[in-house]
Amino acid sequence: MTPPLRFCVLGDSLAAGVGCTREDDTLGRRLTRRLSDAGHSVRLRGFGVPGARSADLERQVGVALREGVDLALIVIGANDLAGFVSPATGARQLHDAVARLVRAGARVVVVPAPDLGIVSRVPGAYRQLVSAASGHYARVQAEAAVRAGGVVAASGPELAARFAADPALFSADRFHPSSAGYAVIADALAPHVLTAAAHLAA
Repeated sequence: MTPPLRFCVLGDSLAAGVGCTREDDTLGRRLTRRLSDAGHSVRLRGFGVPGARSADLERQVGVALREGVDLALIVIGANDLAGFVSPATGARQLHDAVARLVRAGARVVVVPAPDLGIVSRVPGAYRQLVSAASGHYARVQAEAAVRAGGVVAASGPELAARFAADPALFSADRFHPSSAGYAVIADALAPHVLTAAAHLAA
């Protein structure tokens, strides 16, 4: 019998599912269902921590490696941006985390920093600046993740535009996604996760 695919979700509050009304609505649970529908037997473990920055990935990766990981999804960057962590520092920490997982034989999908300029609590006069900073941070992260052997699932302007246009995609705190928002994100990530899993099975 083929052992289950050990799927680990690491990172920040989006990895942890903050804003969801049900655990089944989190990214990990939604993507696990997609993997199961594609024929994979899956064991899901979540290591995401609200407020986590790229510096916290070292500990999360260590725990995941001790428990065993075949496929990892890393969602990180928003708190680095909010805490003014330099792109070079955050990217280096992300690179090291991805490289450790890849060396252990895992496939790694990275979701870089989102566009924080669409968040309603950001004053209108600063939104363009925040969006530009978010985009730069995400690009530096993406380059580091690819150098380390990972795959990048960039959200792109289309996803940000959907969130900006539909308040229902945000939870009550107007910062984290709602369950509906997580569904939209999971739909965008699913092709990347399924492709990574298919490579493992090949």
